[in-house]
Amino acid sequence: MTLTKINDSISDPAVDTTPIPFVDLGAQQREIDEEVQAGLRRVFETTAFIGGPDVQAFESEFASFVEVSDCVGVGNGTDALELALRAAGVRAGGEVILPANTFIATAEAVSRIGAVPVLVDVDPQYLLIDPEAAAAAITERTQAIMPVHLYGQTAFVEQIRPEADRAGVVIIEDAAQSQGAFRHGRMAGSLGLAAGTSFYPGKNLGAAGDAGAVVTNDAGLAARVRVLGEHGSPTKYRHSTVGMNSRLDTVQAVVLRAKLARLEQWNGLRRAAADRYAELLGPLAETGAVWLPSEAEGNYHVWHLYTIQVDDRDRVLSELHAAGIGAGVHYPVPVHLTGAYEHLGLERGSFPVTEAAADRLLSLPIFPHITAEQQDRVVDVLTGLLTAPGPQVARR
Repeated sequence: MTLTKINDSISDPAVDTTPIPFVDLGAQQREIDEEVQAGLRRVFETTAFIGGPDVQAFESEFASFVEVSDCVGVGNGTDALELALRAAGVRAGGEVILPANTFIATAEAVSRIGAVPVLVDVDPQYLLIDPEAAAAAITERTQAIMPVHLYGQTAFVEQIRPEADRAGVVIIEDAAQSQGAFRHGRMAGSLGLAAGTSFYPGKNLGAAGDAGAVVTNDAGLAARVRVLGEHGSPTKYRHSTVGMNSRLDTVQAVVLRAKLARLEQWNGLRRAAADRYAELLGPLAETGAVWLPSEAEGNYHVWHLYTIQVDDRDRVLSELHAAGIGAGVHYPVPVHLTGAYEHLGLERGSFPVTEAAADRLLSLPIFPHITAEQQDRVVDVLTGLLTAPGPQVARR
């Protein structure tokens, strides 16, 4: 299907051209609106704007959900990673190993404490950190390994742990995209010393603004995170260390509590939608026109993103947008090729799996309330784009 044909279809009243969002936050909000409004009235009536019962309740509820002893709410997911690293003892000059295929916030959290991000490639099937590459990157300067649970799927932490333990290196999980995911029965966020997660609005568990949390089974680490996020102050006006201001907002806690109560159900709906995409896109995958994501053995994937791979990705993305399909790209420029990290001296070719995927990845709309009709239309338009006469599609 060419752009001209798409424009022709838009003018055809028989063709449904209702825009399909990449994520429908409005549908989520309508489902929880009554509960959230009651919670907001409670907050404003009590003026418990910083901390207070709703923050404490959410921290307890989310810790229970992740099956850990402690949760500390913070301002956002990047702060959560930084605070977890700092509380775990990572210091300036230390090295932290992380995958090249991740959002820049993973590396930013390392850089913000003066530590050095050491990037490694990912496996070609799931695009998660390659355990062998992570093990090979350990040096005497390594202080932490940060596996990223990407797209809603848990990294292979148990394969990383033996070498990390031998080297005395801590594991801090980046669990920003994996609320509710688990591996071999253990929840994402409970597999390392600690984990940082994000509640950015589009996440599986999203706030109505920025928010994040550190989760851990180490009470001492949780206490250090709390002090660091409160200006380094264990007691008001007593500052034991240089900290920062990063606290979970009470209004966000109200929203998160309402959504957390529905998260398992919503994740189940995401899984059903992913299964339906796989079925609908199966014929295209058989021709080699599209590469489909899959769930690793032992994983419970919560499909934060449904990422396929296609050739001529930017053209396909543009024409999907022209047809009203809210597709996205995660992530078009790998961390080592951004201007922010050119000082690492890692040129194109350093991480071939990550780089090849970055040129081909395309995220399709997926959210708990997506309808079968919306998925049908996404696949119909995509099929037209990938089967139209034109340059030969490379087989994969």
